Amino acid sequence: MKVECKISKEYKEPCAVLYINRMTETIGKIISMLEKEHTDSHALIAAKDRKTYFIRPEDISLIRTEGREIVCYDKIKNRYVLDKPLYELENMLDVRFVRISKSAIANINQINHVEAGFNGTMELVMKNGVTDYISRSFRKSFKERLGLQ
Repeated sequence: MKVECKISKEYKEPCAVLYINRMTETIGKIISMLEKEHTDSHALIAAKDRKTYFIRPEDISLIRTEGREIVCYDKIKNRYVLDKPLYELENMLDVRFVRISKSAIANINQINHVEAGFNGTMELVMKNGVTDYISRSFRKSFKERLGLQ
C-alpha cells in the first residue's frame, strides 16, 4: 500500500482519502482508528452533581431534551446535562449518531433493539436500558442509516 502524507499549516483539520478496489478488515480497522482519533478531540462538556465532566462521544448512548435541559446518557445510564442545543450537537457528532426525533439523537452502536408499537410508533431501546421513540418524520432516515430500507 502506498502512503502519502502532506503537512502544511493551511490544513485546519486532518483529512484522509483512501483509494481502494475493495474493503478489507484491515482497511476497516484503519478507518475506525482515524474516526476515533477525530472524535476523541471533540469531547462534550457536561455537568452532573455540580461537577463538570468531559464525555467522549463513543461513551454516549442517547442525547435528548428533557424539559428545558439537553441531557445525555452514557453506557452505564449516568445522566449528564449538556450546554449546547441539539442542532449543534448533531453537527459535532459523527456518523455513529442519528437523529430519531426533534428532541433526540441516538448512538447507533448503543442500540439494543427497536420495538414496533400498535399505532405505528417505534420504540428505541438502548443497551443501557434507556428508551425513546423514533418519530414518524425521522423513521425513514433512521431505517436508511441502519440499512433496513
